[in-house]
Amino acid sequence: MNILIIGEPTNLEEAKAKFGGQHNYTFERDHREAERFVVSNDLVFDFMIDEEPFQVAIYADKENAKVFVNTAKVSLAELSSLANHRIKAQLFGFNGLPTFLIREVMEVSVLNQQEEPKLKAACQELGTEYLMVDDRVGLVTPRIICMIINEAYYTVQEGTASREDIDLAMKLGTNYPYGPFEWCNRIGVKHVYELLEAVYEDTHDERYKICSLLKKEYLRAT
Repeated sequence: MNILIIGEPTNLEEAKAKFGGQHNYTFERDHREAERFVVSNDLVFDFMIDEEPFQVAIYADKENAKVFVNTAKVSLAELSSLANHRIKAQLFGFNGLPTFLIREVMEVSVLNQQEEPKLKAACQELGTEYLMVDDRVGLVTPRIICMIINEAYYTVQEGTASREDIDLAMKLGTNYPYGPFEWCNRIGVKHVYELLEAVYEDTHDERYKICSLLKKEYLRAT
């Protein structure tokens, strides 16, 4: 299978680790450069669309293209709206945040339920298990993990415990593979902050209100 990866080199590495080296991979870091390769590949994985949502327009006239777009920070519905609902390519949402693709089960979404058979067929071609979730900003796993990270920042800010103690306590007490701050380092504080910001904007739920310490670290990193 021919697969186009749009993103960073680490995204290409994760795709190869997830789907295997038997596929032919084309890699591009720029949407405009990648556009010419969309129709010549069997599948596209766009890890960068959440950073440049208006670039969804490159899929408008690609009627036979099958594209997995990273919807951790932007929903399929929003992407469709940005393109005036004129996207002819088949878009599937997926959790494209760093480290999440290489899990055993791929977290995915569709805009309309009738598109699920096409998604199932694509996942079978890739040889991956998948979990269908609603088309909502933050999906499910990123939303939960980033909320836990945010709460951990509040705990440090209040002086209740150190980062090291929180990481150790969460791993021992809940059997998490990583503590909140270890997870934050793996995902990247930029992605954690921006996902929480997007979810809070979508829900106005106080659970996702960003800790000022997390915001400070985000601003220092950007």
